[in-house]
Amino acid sequence: MKKIIYIAILLCLHQLSTAQQLPLYSQYLYNKFLINPAIAGADGFTSVNITAREQWIGYNGAPRTYSVSYQTRILKRSYQLKQNIFNRTVYRAKTPGKVGAGGYVFSDRNGRIQRTGFQMAYAYHTWIADYTQLSLGLAITGYHFKVDVNYINFDDPNEPWLNNELRRGIFVPDTDFGLYILDPKFSFGFSAQQLFGANVKLGEAAYKNYWMDRHYYFTGTYNFEVGVRSELQPSMLFKVSEQVRPQLDLGLTYNYNNDFWAGLAYRTGSALIGHIGMRHFTSRVKLTSMYFGYSFDWTLNKIQRATYGTHELTVAIKFGDVDKRFNWVDRF
Repeated sequence: MKKIIYIAILLCLHQLSTAQQLPLYSQYLYNKFLINPAIAGADGFTSVNITAREQWIGYNGAPRTYSVSYQTRILKRSYQLKQNIFNRTVYRAKTPGKVGAGGYVFSDRNGRIQRTGFQMAYAYHTWIADYTQLSLGLAITGYHFKVDVNYINFDDPNEPWLNNELRRGIFVPDTDFGLYILDPKFSFGFSAQQLFGANVKLGEAAYKNYWMDRHYYFTGTYNFEVGVRSELQPSMLFKVSEQVRPQLDLGLTYNYNNDFWAGLAYRTGSALIGHIGMRHFTSRVKLTSMYFGYSFDWTLNKIQRATYGTHELTVAIKFGDVDKRFNWVDRF
């Protein structure tokens, strides 16, 4: 009986190791920092985002993800007089305004796998053209990895699974890298997550084959003006890992003055996604805005018969917001 239990759990671990390992996000357009550390401070604002995602509601063991993120830009706050090599007096900022920083904490549950952890990111922003900004980011991540085996009943109180590292959990460190290009008309991003492969060593020879794959993300958007205050924004997210077949999100969003937006997207072989959101401008003195977003995923495979769909809710506070989007980052 013990061998049967071991085999069953190992099969479960192997299946999870080649299936969805990292959270999916349907509203990634409004918090791309969760998938790319180079986004930290790229738009010049200070943002706090809360995201809650319930995937396949009604299905036992379905993925659930919750996260709270913070990102900011270290701006040019004051200037000082300096002499250059030609003995001319010039004004130079004490801080160059090119550094961004951020971090988030998260809880992600997928079946019997539970990950609870954090990320800390550093980003550097520089101009490569008049209105085009290049950002590079590096992040350190760490999480507590645990397998829930409480659903198994053991007659033997000395059963090894009761004290196994799988049940107690282990700490897994890793690192991510990102690149991001931002322009008034378009954006492009690339990121690589879990560069070390998050090789999980559980202390037992049979479990050393469990690993976390490297994941690669490519994102892109383009803004078409369709009115004085209206834009249409086609977008794409291409995701690939070392084991799972590639996945592509193609979407189109209508945005009115950055106060209201709605859109549709198609995730290859997986789902149709509808999303909607609005901005509430709380104070013109403090330039603070609140953002609310909601998305619904309609699954395109058989699991939809047993679920009520996937729901994702985002609430964000952005400090330094103005009517003109990004202002355009020249204030640095």
